[in-house]
Amino acid sequence: MASRSSAEMTLAGEQDLWFLPLGGCGEIGMNLNLYGHAGRWLMVDCGVTFYNPLQPQTQPAQLTAEVQAADPSFIAAQRENLCGIVITHAHEDHIGALPYLWPRLQAPVYCTPFAAEVLRRKLVRTDLVEQIPIIEIPPGGTCQIGPFLVNWLNITHSIPECQALLISTPAGKVFHTADWKMDPAPMLGRPFKPQVFKRLAAQGITAMVCDSTNALKSGFSLSETACFHALREVVSQAPKRVLVTGFSSNIGRLISLGRIAQQSGRYLALFGRAMENMVGAARACGYWPDDLPLIDNAHIGFLPAEEVLVAATGSQGEPRAALSKLAEDRHPQLLLSKDDLVIFSANLIPGNEMLVSRLVDKLKAKQLQVLQAADTLLPIHVSGHPNQGELAEMYQAVKPAVAIPVHGEAAHMQANAAIAREVGVPQQLLGQNGDLFVLAPKPRIWPGFVKAGRVAIQSG
Repeated sequence: MASRSSAEMTLAGEQDLWFLPLGGCGEIGMNLNLYGHAGRWLMVDCGVTFYNPLQPQTQPAQLTAEVQAADPSFIAAQRENLCGIVITHAHEDHIGALPYLWPRLQAPVYCTPFAAEVLRRKLVRTDLVEQIPIIEIPPGGTCQIGPFLVNWLNITHSIPECQALLISTPAGKVFHTADWKMDPAPMLGRPFKPQVFKRLAAQGITAMVCDSTNALKSGFSLSETACFHALREVVSQAPKRVLVTGFSSNIGRLISLGRIAQQSGRYLALFGRAMENMVGAARACGYWPDDLPLIDNAHIGFLPAEEVLVAATGSQGEPRAALSKLAEDRHPQLLLSKDDLVIFSANLIPGNEMLVSRLVDKLKAKQLQVLQAADTLLPIHVSGHPNQGELAEMYQAVKPAVAIPVHGEAAHMQANAAIAREVGVPQQLLGQNGDLFVLAPKPRIWPGFVKAGRVAIQSG
């Protein structure tokens, strides 16, 4: 075979299919993935992660901004070869970096209507709102983007319109799961449909690039409906104010809290700009029920304590979030009182342990009641990611030739690969950000193809 020039070595040929993660492989968050074929690149997701000042320094001193993204230098240097950016869903670790990195990428953005609504709300705060071409693809839709035929596949997660992707080229096909779980009874959207993914097996999937977040957990994740029943039980028994902190993007969880407020004689208020923006996007896209009113935050402090239910940002101990302000009596609209109940309805993201511990100490010092998942057998939080049982079933359904675990730290990805091997996936490839996964013509890893790094984002 003729040798290739150095320029050609950064581009896949007609017979090649490449996968190159720049973020989100070997870590949880900051997802930025590239697929290469026929001299072109397709980007999947463009997310952020959060710098934790309480953790040991692993980045250069200048990278201490609160928000960081994967370094896009490799693809920015050849942006003429980038045919499109696909966003799988509107979580910050999949969409949050786009307003900051897009000027270096200059490619059209493809996403569902809900993700487009969230993105436009972000862009209003920049001068890019009229510049970025956003192509809305209906959930379950199909689009040809350069040499890549992309099929969006509805999949259950913790945000509206989450999509897995089937990326097809003449050289091979990739099933990119994005974030997912098998939820038979979500609070929002349709139940998980296994037959959609069983049909992929007949297409001969070259590789399955798969979420590893919960690969260390046995069994199956619980349904969002189970969490609704658990939270309703706890709130109904609380004698005073109840504050529930969680992820702002979990619209199904917020709808659950709205229903719980109705059934327990309470008023629901939202504390935190991110949460208010997400609910605004849900209203605009028809996902927020018309019969679920929200009380004006300015009124919540004047209500009897037993009539108050607050949903607040800050479950990861973020210093600028609503819960931290409440813990320090810095919130302008509410002062918490002795024996008010604070429920953490969110998983702890690895790396945030000290931030959350300090926040809990502050809450308890105010003589507040604090309930975390470890304190109760009730499922006051359920994950949006697959446990081992779901991973095994998905691999058995799709039957890929190669399993590529991503979206996890090393232990998570190793456990994911072990599950794939146990259920008969012929080959597993484990790598890190910057490694090139050659999927076709012959699967292998090219370690250190790109020097992976991070860039700081000045978030406002």
